[in-house]
Amino acid sequence: MNKIETEKKYIIRKPSYKTVSEQKAFTESEILQIYLESEFVTHRVRRRKFSYGKTEYTENKKVRITPMSSEEYEREISEEEFYSLAKNIEKGASELHKIRLTFEWRGKTFEIDLYEPWKKTCIMEIELKSEEEEIVMPQFIEVLSDVTGKREYSNHSMAHKFPEEIIG
Repeated sequence: MNKIETEKKYIIRKPSYKTVSEQKAFTESEILQIYLESEFVTHRVRRRKFSYGKTEYTENKKVRITPMSSEEYEREISEEEFYSLAKNIEKGASELHKIRLTFEWRGKTFEIDLYEPWKKTCIMEIELKSEEEEIVMPQFIEVLSDVTGKREYSNHSMAHKFPEEIIG
């Protein structure tokens, strides 16, 4: 399915797990992303294991349009196809592991990604309808930095070189 994805990305202070888990539509999942050799697009496969037992495998191709928006093609794939495609890992890239906490707040879906190297901070993304849409942050979220469009904080870049933790 092709779609335009518009999102904001922030480094936030790691919130209380208990507070996040009490939010509407909360889910927790363990994600493994592998970036594949590709000349013109960002190409990855993902395994996502949900805490309630379901596992999803997807292939994603993305072309950046603006710092906030990209055209994205995503499809569900089989476990076998995931492991077959994963053999084509991009030169110099590592597997990217993260825990994703997802919840809804005032009609928006918030995704918090926890990365093992970072102990006090994490990355939060919010999908928007347009680049002009205003965001209301939950009171339990402390934004340290807006990193929307900063290449070093893209998952693709972090699979090559993980940035130092910024503690504000």
